[in-house]
Amino acid sequence: MEIAALVSGGVDSSVVVHLLKEQGVEPVLFYIRIGMEEADGYVSCPSEEDIEMTTLIAKKYGCRFEIVSLHDEYWDKVVSYTIESVRLGLTPNPDVMCNRYIKFGCFEERWGKDFDKTATGHYATTTVIDGKTWLSTAKDAVKDQTDFLAQITDIQVSKLMFPIGGLMKSEVRAIAAAQNLPSAKRKDSQGICFLGKINYNDFIERYLGRKTGQIVELETGKVVGTHNGYWFHTIGQRKGLGMSGGPWFVVKKDIPENVIYVSNGYDPEAQYGKTVNISNMHFITDDPWGDFSDAVDITFKIRHTPDFTRGQLTKHGDCYRIESENKIQGIAAGQFAVVYDRDSRLCIGSGTII
Repeated sequence: MEIAALVSGGVDSSVVVHLLKEQGVEPVLFYIRIGMEEADGYVSCPSEEDIEMTTLIAKKYGCRFEIVSLHDEYWDKVVSYTIESVRLGLTPNPDVMCNRYIKFGCFEERWGKDFDKTATGHYATTTVIDGKTWLSTAKDAVKDQTDFLAQITDIQVSKLMFPIGGLMKSEVRAIAAAQNLPSAKRKDSQGICFLGKINYNDFIERYLGRKTGQIVELETGKVVGTHNGYWFHTIGQRKGLGMSGGPWFVVKKDIPENVIYVSNGYDPEAQYGKTVNISNMHFITDDPWGDFSDAVDITFKIRHTPDFTRGQLTKHGDCYRIESENKIQGIAAGQFAVVYDRDSRLCIGSGTII
């Protein structure tokens, strides 16, 4: 079987290579360049260090190693989506889009098509039921990344391998240490890859500029501060408002008027809601519930967290609605609501919160 392994230079993808070799597989390693280039006015991601690490892994295990570039495609599909979403006052998730359109989209169309399977270092698993392959959660609930994979397609998931999905992160680290892998002690990457070391607000300001607006206390209507543009702020945000007498939370945005509404206190009621309306619902493998004549018991997430929330899913025309059992914090338009079965095992799909 011919296996392509997407590698990043980190400990997770390095252990993937080790595990594949243990199984007698000779993977071809691919590193995808997707970071911002100097031509864009920024220092790119630490790709040279990533490539150095991956080169050492390739030499250690005798694997063919290729560096491929999808920079232009990443800009078109992910960076532009991020900027436009922020301009509209939405909360984007670039990682979700990168997985669908770049790692398992453009890569597959150009290079992955020549292989039987593509292996990655994501914390996820797959489950085959009645001949269909379903995306399913990882053993390590804290590291589980199925929410970042919830926009991939049935064809993509059927071709993916997640060799570390059945391991705890501590086990992955232990394997890396035991095998003296060069990435064994390397820290996990944080933040959005294309930004590298660039501050997120600096990046957004370059494309959207600044525009002074009011910060208003939701409950009283009192102006309590000013901001430099609604696009710098997200629903549920606590830090970065620069206001005393806090904590203050962003709970609402008036996009046409450029007004940010906030609530004061450690747990203000205005942060919470129980209804999540979804458009563009995407089922990864299949819609397991059919006509939705009755409400369906599900679990779901609206942000990256190890915790699942119970609720019921109903269909209303072309849209869907989740009624949560418990109040949830920071429901923001543009976020992906990720839907799982009631046992929090299968990742069914995701839609955009409206």
